[in-house]
Amino acid sequence: MEHAQERVPTSGPVPGPERSATALELLVHGVGGTTPQEMLNDPRTVRITGDDTAAVFRRAEDVDAESRPEDYRGRPVPEAYVWCNLTSGNSARALWLLLLPFMVVNLAHWMRPTARGHRRTVRLYGLLVRLAGLTLTVLLVAAACEVALDLAAWQCAGTRACAERHSWLGFLSPEVSQNGWWSRPGRRLALAALAPAALTALLWYLSHRTWSAYESQQPIDRRPEPDEDTGRTALGRPGFWYGRRLVARLRAAHTAAGLLTVAAAVVSSAARFDRRPGGPAALDTAGRLLEIALVATAAVVVWVVCRRGRSENRLDQEMDEHLVRRLPLTALLLLLLCAVYAGWERPGWRSAGLLPGGGTTFGALALVQGLLVIALAVVAHLLYRSHPDARTVLRGQGGPAVAMLACALGGVMSGGVSQRVSDWLDGTGTSIDGPPVLLTWQASVIPVLLLVLLVFCAGLGRRAWLLRRTELGTVEFDYPGEPKDTARTRRIATTRALAALTDRGPLVVAVTSATTLLLGAGALLGAKITEKVPGEAAQHAFAFVHGAAQTAQALGSWLIGLGFILFVTWGRRAYKDASARRTIGILWDVGTFWPRAAHPFAPPCYAERAVPDLTWRMATWTRATGGRLVLSGHSQGSVLAAAAAWQLKPSVRRRVALLTYGSPLERLYGRWFPAHFGAAALSSLHHDVDCWRNLYRLTDPIGGPVRLSGDCGPEVDRAPLKDPLAYGRTAQHPLPAPILGHGDYQADPAFAEERERLLARLRSELPGPRPEQVPQGDSGRSSA
Repeated sequence: MEHAQERVPTSGPVPGPERSATALELLVHGVGGTTPQEMLNDPRTVRITGDDTAAVFRRAEDVDAESRPEDYRGRPVPEAYVWCNLTSGNSARALWLLLLPFMVVNLAHWMRPTARGHRRTVRLYGLLVRLAGLTLTVLLVAAACEVALDLAAWQCAGTRACAERHSWLGFLSPEVSQNGWWSRPGRRLALAALAPAALTALLWYLSHRTWSAYESQQPIDRRPEPDEDTGRTALGRPGFWYGRRLVARLRAAHTAAGLLTVAAAVVSSAARFDRRPGGPAALDTAGRLLEIALVATAAVVVWVVCRRGRSENRLDQEMDEHLVRRLPLTALLLLLLCAVYAGWERPGWRSAGLLPGGGTTFGALALVQGLLVIALAVVAHLLYRSHPDARTVLRGQGGPAVAMLACALGGVMSGGVSQRVSDWLDGTGTSIDGPPVLLTWQASVIPVLLLVLLVFCAGLGRRAWLLRRTELGTVEFDYPGEPKDTARTRRIATTRALAALTDRGPLVVAVTSATTLLLGAGALLGAKITEKVPGEAAQHAFAFVHGAAQTAQALGSWLIGLGFILFVTWGRRAYKDASARRTIGILWDVGTFWPRAAHPFAPPCYAERAVPDLTWRMATWTRATGGRLVLSGHSQGSVLAAAAAWQLKPSVRRRVALLTYGSPLERLYGRWFPAHFGAAALSSLHHDVDCWRNLYRLTDPIGGPVRLSGDCGPEVDRAPLKDPLAYGRTAQHPLPAPILGHGDYQADPAFAEERERLLARLRSELPGPRPEQVPQGDSGRSSA
């Protein structure tokens, strides 16, 4: 692959008749990524602009195409925007697996229903999601404290049998080290606090580094034009893809919250010991002052999170200098003071049982998360009721359901690591008490959840089988006159039926979320009432109940341990294997499209680099050449293309034609993110660009119709493409044609036909006559 400097002029008009003589097709790939050679179907490609992370490429023979317009009459100049390295690159990105709950809760922020004139309710929705994100940070750090402070430093190092089994803890054990200096409980806790503090520092570093590497690209700084309507979607606002101030503010608050969690874990047991009758008055006073300082600083953290959301009407470039710098430093100073306080000499202090306060912390977090999810569901219902849309998933409850799943993921990760470390430290199962009772209860409900999902998936399987029977007749109707091949027909019908299961995804999420909420509430009540693990709590119940409780407890511990091992194994494989990183990158392609609005430690938003890239390229090329431009996006690339088109000035947007294929714009984004990709938003995009055509297949599990009417033919959507292109062997297809599903749309003749149709519409220098805007109620969208 060759590299070149910017060959195409980016400013100043091109004089004379050459203006509008050249057409450009800007290709944007989808999930999983590809190479510029594959996109351009040429082994020799040249990087026109960009860097090793994301760049625009051309074929070597097309580098100077603008200077030879006569050679490109009747065909466009193809360019490929390659952005796959934004999500699957170096091995350090395997660490992003740790951030999965943060990514999921960040998605919940963008899933709010469409609302007009309810600014306070919209702000309340965002506030609740940000608070849920804050609890996830505290939960993750609390799990690290449980492992390092409770299981290792407090329980194992305080028990002779456990400390002798793990020699690396010998210097912390009073018996093994002969009452060495580090064997005092407070000093053990202070030393162990380095692990969760280091985890918090790692999260801060990843957030700061990824912001600098991916999201610090400023979009085109422009003022909205007088006739521009940004009310249909916020994606067209100048500051949507640049939230520097909010991310920095949240990063400071979450970093401080993590450090305060560590400080509270260090100081709580020492302060409780000092408050006993006859305890040292000076240490008792110091402990109370530190606890007051921790509570006051925590209140400031919550206030910072609640204070303000995103600023999208302008580039948010200002910084809260004092707050961003001083809040984490204040929390760090308090942690150091707590470590010094806990390490003070206290004769007679011995560690026994669980670390005080651990069970209360996890119980309080579970309760707060449940209440936040319920409150979020109420707010989402109010928003949906104000502007109902039948295509919105779960009647507006998609955000609360996904937020519940994020909390569940955080609980599984925290419980899994605690359970596995406890089993590793306590090989006999008798030397230490293990993690708090609540974590065991939460692990015990996992088999019940899996059983419910198994039954539900069986129902989905039956539905797919029935749909497959229906599709058998449809396939024969789509290929009339062909010799019947039963096996071929079944394969096509099965592919179509499985692709249709994507539309059942919202129901899967709803069942999983609701079951998780109910089982989590049951686990919380069971742990609070009995203060025993499920097997012991049911010891005096009926034999069947006792056996079921013991089975659920054992199976849950095994399952959560297996999940933890698979998680570590996948991360380790991704660290070493580039192909595994690319697989993980597909997950990030879908999950990290949105800016970090609810959680600063979520994986970086690649669109904050990709959308400005595309916008700058289209704006500068059209201004410099005055040529015609077809924006061609596949799969996730169509979402990036739509977002970039919204960022253009209306005058430039009207010079662009949009071609999407395998696009999830309506099927996934329009249903899950109605406030930004709903019917009104997609209708405005269709009205603003010169023309829009969309291709899809019934065998595609991701792409689907956009369901909008227009003047470019009867609809934006072309009739579903045939897949496979030929049923049997033909002169054009002497070998059996493959079932393409989501890939290789350009192999279909319909692709070239639709592209030529768009170019023909853009022949003249001035855009064609604009269609009248279709009222929302007549937009051609169905509730299917």
